[in-house]
Amino acid sequence: MLKLTYTESGLHLERLDVSLEEFVTNRTLLCLRSGISLHIEASRAAFLLTADMVELAFLQSAISHYPSSAIAIDRVDNQYVEVCFSGTWLASNISAEEGTLVSALGDRVEFYLYKLWELSESSLTFASF
Repeated sequence: MLKLTYTESGLHLERLDVSLEEFVTNRTLLCLRSGISLHIEASRAAFLLTADMVELAFLQSAISHYPSSAIAIDRVDNQYVEVCFSGTWLASNISAEEGTLVSALGDRVEFYLYKLWELSESSLTFASF
């Protein structure tokens, strides 16, 4: 399962070894027990990856074995591609801009997506110095 956390300072992607249902159930129970509001809905997430990574072909190959509506990669410009996928949005309220999107996309897709995100983040961090 992938966990994409949107915050005021950016986004963070994690790969977790837990089912989507278990994660949502645990988060719901935590909010109920602590008296915190929780909004849950089906949604989509999108983020950018650098387009010049050779490893992008591995992700595209893995995606070809997955339902086409669940995940898509589109070129934005010469430098970036946008990855968009379906998942479950968890936030404090319906209009929150900060929250978490969790998605089960299959082990291969999740593995390559996470590795590409790590590579892309490290190249963006290095480029900003």
